[in-house]
Amino acid sequence: MKIIVDAMGGDNAPQAPIEGALRAQKDLGVEILLTGRTEDITACLAKLGHQAPPQGMEIVPASQVIDMEDNPARAFKEKPDSSMTVGLNLLKEGKGDAFVSAGSTGALLSAATLMVKRIRGIRRAALAPVVPNATGNMVLIDCGATAECTPEYLLQFAFMGSYYAQRFLSIQNPRVGLLNIGTEPSKGMDLQKAAHALLTQAHEAGRIHFIGNIEGREAISQGVDVLVTDGFTGNIFLKTMEGAASLFTHALKDMLLGSTKTKLAALLLKDSLAGFKKRFDANEVGGTALLGISQPVIKAHGSSNGYAFFNAIRQAKVVAEGDIVGDIAANVDHMSLPRGKKEG
Repeated sequence: MKIIVDAMGGDNAPQAPIEGALRAQKDLGVEILLTGRTEDITACLAKLGHQAPPQGMEIVPASQVIDMEDNPARAFKEKPDSSMTVGLNLLKEGKGDAFVSAGSTGALLSAATLMVKRIRGIRRAALAPVVPNATGNMVLIDCGATAECTPEYLLQFAFMGSYYAQRFLSIQNPRVGLLNIGTEPSKGMDLQKAAHALLTQAHEAGRIHFIGNIEGREAISQGVDVLVTDGFTGNIFLKTMEGAASLFTHALKDMLLGSTKTKLAALLLKDSLAGFKKRFDANEVGGTALLGISQPVIKAHGSSNGYAFFNAIRQAKVVAEGDIVGDIAANVDHMSLPRGKKEG
């Protein structure tokens, strides 16, 4: 298994990507291709105790870096020798099994779509982060790749999210919910109503396990395995979850450190609190799969540290080995509307 890692992408590059790559090579047994500025990568490796790339790790030179200020739609064309563009070209040419980057989300989406291409028949790629809920974890799809969706996009997201939940979360029959303002089929805008009908048809055909509309609070408190929504709403939902988790964590910390008595309680609860913090730590997942692309692409968070990069590479390995791309490609016919049929 060979994983291509954008060594120059993210706030903590190149150290964080290289730290994660070194650990992944050791613990996961994967080969690594690091794309980026050779002098920066070799200097970082030396700082980490490696005078040369260890066996199974190779540097692929790339002189340019895509910055957050670059136009996402044109960056890969304007910077053809960027670490992201070079890495995606390697993936396209079959010189690696998956690609991981913490660079610009928009640039990665555009470049992956136009260079590596979508799976034939898939209308739009989707970002599918794994987030915690009351019953464990769920796949949120989409969280920002496609802000304006059609009912067919949401149908395809449901299928792709199901395959991902099966492979990555080991859930045999994932429960799929459509994020909405109420549970009745008549709730929501035209998009949600039409998508509900398509998802119901897919459920009745035995292709997905659709449990109907679900409100945001129930998606978190009662549980669902795949939460389907458009990218605009999904991004708001995800960031609201992150903000609420941060607020709760800080409030709990303030409460437990408020007096000598509560500090003693905090000491007794140290292990439980560490487990709680770990469950809501995005670094534990490491990255977000970009589903619908013809080869595995993982978007790591821009602020990822070395541990997060390690987990993003681990996720890339699981996606590649699980052949999620193959699952999606083999079932595209069940995920698309017949030609000439109008949506909604």
